[in-house]
Amino acid sequence: MPLDLTPSQALGLWHAVAVEQVREDGRDLTLRQLAILLEIYLVPPPHTVRGLAAKLGVTKPVITRALDTMGEQGLVTRLRDERDRRNVVIKRTVEGALYLEHLGDVIIARARAQNS
Repeated sequence: MPLDLTPSQALGLWHAVAVEQVREDGRDLTLRQLAILLEIYLVPPPHTVRGLAAKLGVTKPVITRALDTMGEQGLVTRLRDERDRRNVVIKRTVEGALYLEHLGDVIIARARAQNS
């Protein structure tokens, strides 16, 4: 289903999805956390704190704080890299995959509703 949206319509879609997420999901991820989560799930692994920081143009402590929150919510886990103990590898979880699958479903449903 190709969409040809104006900037206003695109923002309206984003708004509708954001409102639904706030109403239905208690996680309340920040835009930065969501960007990190999408990077982890949509880009093939491995993912490290260092790599995510470089990709998103932020510091490692910024990534670490976001991962702390997402880890508490069960969306990701972290493990020390056995080959290079300086690296922390970020792993996907079933709960994180289900969260993003639901988010994708919400986006599709809202896009279809807006397009009809």
